[in-house]
Amino acid sequence: MNTPAPLAGIKVVEFTHMVMGPAAGAMLAALGAEVIRVEPAEGDKTRTLLGSGSGYFPMYNRHKKSISLDLKSAKGLAIAQKLAAKADILIENFRPGALEKLGLGYDALSQANPRLIYCSAKGFLPGPYEKRTALDEVAQMMGGLAYMTGPPGRPLRAGSSVIDVTGGMFGVIGVLAALEERHRTGKGKLIQASLFETTVFLVGQHMAQLAVTGKAANPMPARISAWAIYDVFETRDDPVFIGVVTDGLWEKFCALFGLDALWADEGLRKNNDRVLKRDQILPQIRELIAGFTRDEVIARLEGTGLPFAPIGKPEDMFDDPHLAATGALEPVTLADGRETRLPALPIAFDGQLAAAASVLPQPGADTRAILADLGLSEDEIADLAA
Repeated sequence: MNTPAPLAGIKVVEFTHMVMGPAAGAMLAALGAEVIRVEPAEGDKTRTLLGSGSGYFPMYNRHKKSISLDLKSAKGLAIAQKLAAKADILIENFRPGALEKLGLGYDALSQANPRLIYCSAKGFLPGPYEKRTALDEVAQMMGGLAYMTGPPGRPLRAGSSVIDVTGGMFGVIGVLAALEERHRTGKGKLIQASLFETTVFLVGQHMAQLAVTGKAANPMPARISAWAIYDVFETRDDPVFIGVVTDGLWEKFCALFGLDALWADEGLRKNNDRVLKRDQILPQIRELIAGFTRDEVIARLEGTGLPFAPIGKPEDMFDDPHLAATGALEPVTLADGRETRLPALPIAFDGQLAAAASVLPQPGADTRAILADLGLSEDEIADLAA
């Protein structure tokens, strides 16, 4: 079967670094668009980050081409403008005003290419904060997500670049909406996505909680859950999460674990009644589950419809049987030639994931081919290289 490529024929040019912009481009590339990254001669500095940043480049720059350009030179800038003139979509996530100073802002480029959809991924949407520098962590701290994630008084960022990636996703949603509109109008437009507003959207459920109840939401570790049994439980070896989220599942849970006395209590038949008596119920459940191994609990819950989960680590995903069976990890050749597998775009088209093998591009690996496609002669390419 062929890999789904619904965006085949769409050309994207990227002026990006770090995560948010590259993530947006990675999603479009996974959907079949031709994505060209513009990098300096030495390569995007994201390629050489250490520690927690070492996975950024391979995760968010697969299925892309790379061209090296010196945007401070007139010739390099002219090539960038040519790329934008032939592109359907442009993505950028540099500091506010950086590309505008080079003549690569939306106003300038849309004059030469009115069909251009220009996605600007920033820390903040236009407003009082728009000139501030923002990172994923800054947005999580400002927007209330870190407050909700950590225990009271100890704000804690989420354990992945969730705002960068989700912000990039909102950028892609805007791009795809503009692409559909362009079918009717023939014109592109400026799409703006941001880290801060993305964070606020994600904590909107907690804002709504205040509006509905009159009480501010507590951080998740100290929250009053909507369900009495919705927690991580210790077993004889490894912990497991269990959720009992309906009255029917409560009946099933009691039957599975022999909780006849709890089921006989008619004052626990309704979810909200169980929530009010959570402190009474939970110690009994914890003591019960502690007598099993994790695998014994999972074996008992498998196929019942009850939500459950072992507590996985990122490294466990390489050997996850479900991911292996569905092809959700695609082969990737790293820049040093080593091979690994990384998550494919988590969308299936007619039951098939848009997953395909890829090789991370070396800085400028596709420069000559891209310049030739722009119509430059061999002599002109050689002159630019020199």
